[in-house]
Amino acid sequence: MPKRLKQTTTATEILTTKDIEIGNNINISQALNRAPGVFMQSGALNTNRLTIRGIGSRNLFGTSKIRAYFKDIPLTNGSGETTIEDFELNAIARINISKGATSSIYGAGLGGTIILNPKNSLLNTSNASAEVSFGSFGLLKKTLSFNHGNSRNSFNGIYSDTESDGFRDNNNYRRQTITLSSNHYVNENNELTFLGSYVDLKAFIPSSINEDDFINNPSAAAFTWQQSQGFEDSQRGIFGVTWKHRYHSKLEHITSLFTSFRNGYEPRPFNILEENTFAYGIRSRFLGTFKVAEKDLKYSVGGEYFKDRYTSKTFENLYQDFPAGTGSVEGDLLSNFKEDRSYYNLFFEADYRISEKLSADIGLNFNQTNYKLNDRFPVTSDNPDQTGTFRFDGIFSPKFGVVFSASDHLNLYSSISHGFSPIALSETLLPDGQINNNLEPETGWNYEIGLRTQLLNNRIQIHTALYRLDVRNLLVARRTGDDQFIGVNAGQTLHDGLELTINSTFIDTEELTLTSFFNLSLNDYKFEEFIDGDNDFSGNDLTGVPSNIMNAGINFSSSLGLYGNINFQHVGEQPITDSNSLFSESYTLTNLKIGFKRRVLDKITLNIFYGIDNIFDEAYASQILINARAFGGNAPRYFYPGNPVNYYAGVNVNYSF
Repeated sequence: MPKRLKQTTTATEILTTKDIEIGNNINISQALNRAPGVFMQSGALNTNRLTIRGIGSRNLFGTSKIRAYFKDIPLTNGSGETTIEDFELNAIARINISKGATSSIYGAGLGGTIILNPKNSLLNTSNASAEVSFGSFGLLKKTLSFNHGNSRNSFNGIYSDTESDGFRDNNNYRRQTITLSSNHYVNENNELTFLGSYVDLKAFIPSSINEDDFINNPSAAAFTWQQSQGFEDSQRGIFGVTWKHRYHSKLEHITSLFTSFRNGYEPRPFNILEENTFAYGIRSRFLGTFKVAEKDLKYSVGGEYFKDRYTSKTFENLYQDFPAGTGSVEGDLLSNFKEDRSYYNLFFEADYRISEKLSADIGLNFNQTNYKLNDRFPVTSDNPDQTGTFRFDGIFSPKFGVVFSASDHLNLYSSISHGFSPIALSETLLPDGQINNNLEPETGWNYEIGLRTQLLNNRIQIHTALYRLDVRNLLVARRTGDDQFIGVNAGQTLHDGLELTINSTFIDTEELTLTSFFNLSLNDYKFEEFIDGDNDFSGNDLTGVPSNIMNAGINFSSSLGLYGNINFQHVGEQPITDSNSLFSESYTLTNLKIGFKRRVLDKITLNIFYGIDNIFDEAYASQILINARAFGGNAPRYFYPGNPVNYYAGVNVNYSF
């Protein structure tokens, strides 16, 4: 266990390249779901919802209330929504996950923070690799990568092209990505890093289906999505430059400038959405050390400013007026909005070693968020002008934690921290077109105690955490139409949980390595107070979160080049409705991967692999749509069916210059 991880006062998970490579190289959810407290539901490669300790479960589509960064570049937009599933897995070296409202320097997000760390370019190294993998449901993926570096400058590039027909109807998928990075050591005190990523995605959308189809015809798409041939067509790019300056051995300064864009076109049965986002910002911090009472105090202080402009138009979808098979047809304009969204964070964190056995850290984040909406659609009696502004009061989020090193092999920690989740501008709009300035952002306090220990000469590593997350001003998306929602502050939730991780090394020799992992999340999440209209759901289980999640696996590698793993995931039942009248069934998935990796010539390394997911062909819901409503006399569509048993295989050839 890394020393810095042993000394932290927060529940932090680090997924390494080896952790990412345990499963397939297509879907990031497999890697994330092996972290206790983290659960990513995946209805399709482009349809996901990520929750951490239950936060984000009430978001109907996509991920919200969890902050994410690509190194120092924010991936979370101005409305608090995050997309990470379209990044190329082969371009990611490490994933850092901070759980709960514990990260002052990354925005004090209520659910936590995920940082994707791209593979760095390497100095004094030159190599190139090509990989081809294929599998069930028409899967075909091609990847090319290169690295070239001398003593001062290095360049790294990765291109990928992923195609799949999908298990379900209307499920075709095509994604192309380019990731570029470079490091430049100007002199002993200055370093520049450039990072860029571009994603071009077109993915058809099968959507959720009702219970009867889920049981009897899970490969079917939702009828209206099939008829309209609904899809998502988007292009997304991010670019950042980071300057790192070292003043002296105890003070350095890191500044990042970044920009990003996303263009999207999405025909849905109820309308066609055209959207564009352009964002830019700066993040700067000082990291230093100084003496207090002859003890080192390490600190980080700085700020982050982010601004994005989001424009959206919706059009009629006239697919029903044309012969079957035509698909979506754009009609008259229905809405035309421009949103300007901005925030800034000021942050401070300090770590002080009080004695040989006791350390403490404190943190403070201040956030100010603003929205401005410009309704550019002609005003009529049926279309009121929705132009307006929404400004949050500034939010202070403190944290405090201590670590007690009882011995070289046992660390106990405790922390108290505050966080918040911003309100999406769309949630502030009332049916009459006015902006509801009375809404409050969700806020919460996270209370946690835990221990980290190593046994048998570090062959067994154990981390356990017991926490309570108390969330106030619960924001509920109350549906008013097929694609219309309003935000309502409706109560309070309590997230009580226990997390346990055990990593073991059974054999560690030059000839053979045999390890195992086990983690468990026990979730007791309740609506402490939840009154929505005439309904009182107080005391019910929180919707859309499993009661428990267990992951376990065994990994091996040998000096002959053989490697492999088998891993299991058990997911408990989940409430589908706020009334708790309907639950999804629990399920267990078993996945297997084996391979051969070895240098076959002086400069060539060969890696051949084969994997099977869902070996026992378990029928399960890989994502649920909570509180789905029935329209037009049809049954509500709660379920996204998971893939049945499926395989993948591939070969990678790496050449060192």
